Amino acid sequence: MPDPMVSLLRRRRLLQGALAASVAPALALPSLPAHAAAPWPQKAVRLVVGFPPGSSPDALARTVADPLAQALGQPVIVENKVGAAGTIGVNAVAKATDGHTIGLTGNGPLTTAKALNPATPYDVAHDLRPVSLVASSPFVLTGSMGMPATDLRGLLAYAKAQGDRLSYGSVGPGSGSHLAMELLKALTGLQAVHVPFPGFPQVATALMGQQIELSFMIPSIAAPQAKSGRLRLYGVSTATPFAAFAQVPPIQPALGAGKAFDVASWNAIFGPASMPQPVAQRLSDEIARILKAPDTRQRLFDQGWQAIGSAPDALARKIAEDTAMWGDVIKRTGARSE
Repeated sequence: MPDPMVSLLRRRRLLQGALAASVAPALALPSLPAHAAAPWPQKAVRLVVGFPPGSSPDALARTVADPLAQALGQPVIVENKVGAAGTIGVNAVAKATDGHTIGLTGNGPLTTAKALNPATPYDVAHDLRPVSLVASSPFVLTGSMGMPATDLRGLLAYAKAQGDRLSYGSVGPGSGSHLAMELLKALTGLQAVHVPFPGFPQVATALMGQQIELSFMIPSIAAPQAKSGRLRLYGVSTATPFAAFAQVPPIQPALGAGKAFDVASWNAIFGPASMPQPVAQRLSDEIARILKAPDTRQRLFDQGWQAIGSAPDALARKIAEDTAMWGDVIKRTGARSE
């Protein structure tokens, strides 16, 4: 007959073994967060552009979209939502809730829109997440061939002496070409009268016809006409030379000590404020890598742009700096968007 004490010890060992076997797998598993973040993106990404097909922002978006899709493993679809000087597209991104919408725009909707139109339906600081500067380009101070001055210093002296008898063209009140000239006027005492046009091609036509004397033009429009001898190029608006116009000097040194003039047209990628910071950082890293590729840099250079690629915080600083600078100019001129 089995010893009762031996039977009790045997049963106790069997029970302890069973308990150990049931607990051991749980101890071997790693501790997981209750809501682990899902990989991003999980579907196609919309890249909203607030300007029409064929515009500079649209061309930049389409240059970046294909390599970005390869990097993300999901399609990147460019969607044009046009109107209100680009602010309709930016507002669509600000209000997006699908987690897969980003935008690309020129600097105006991110820096001057609210000052030019207080009814602008988004607040950049609260409704958007900066991702990356994409590319930058100066404006080129351009003159008609009827202007007697052949260099920048001569132009500034001549234009100042003419008072309000000279006129300059822009692509509309509050545009970059308008505000750049108003800033130059404030720094130099020029009094040239503003004449708005629908677009840069019309400005170029008026300059070549000597209906106006001056304009801040975009390089892609000014360069071909200057090369053919129909327009003069006096200076670039950035504080440092622009590679595509190495022979055209920056304007700032001609203004004298203590006068800062560093103006550029730039485009940036951004998301809604709800975009998680790690997603914004990943996008920024991928865009920077794309913009370092020699073929991409050359494509942008051929379009008149210098490729950049920046961290999100660098874009945030650029937006804040330009918003402050242009806010002062807008207050002084009373400019309003149409």
